[in-house]
Amino acid sequence: MSLRGFSTINFWADDVAAAAAWYQEFLGSEAYFQRPGPDGNLAYAEFRIGDYQNELGIIDSRFRPPAAAREAGGAVMHWHVDDLHSTVQRLLAMGATEYQPITAHGESGFVTASVVDPFGNVLGVMSNPHYLDVLASLRQV
Repeated sequence: MSLRGFSTINFWADDVAAAAAWYQEFLGSEAYFQRPGPDGNLAYAEFRIGDYQNELGIIDSRFRPPAAAREAGGAVMHWHVDDLHSTVQRLLAMGATEYQPITAHGESGFVTASVVDPFGNVLGVMSNPHYLDVLASLRQV
């Protein structure tokens, strides 16, 4: 199999220190890894998140590939959350703006939403019954 699972998502920020502080407040944990850039300012911060310790990296926008989009959009990676409504409300209260409202996808229990963080990145969150089923099956082993 070529794709084994989500590992790291990278977001861009003009001010990595401010973005890292914002995500630290939202996540309730500090970045476990930080690296300064050539000018001595923080150029990269990385958080490990959730049941599988997936990584959220924040990279200084100066290192963005030349062809990378500079506006919010494109693919959206969704993180499973236990309380979608409360999570979305908290993100909005922290200064994020709505990108996609809370949207149910049929009757299956899959519900998504996304916001644009104050640094221009799309952060997707969702209720995902499949995620919970897989997690429960792994805990039974």
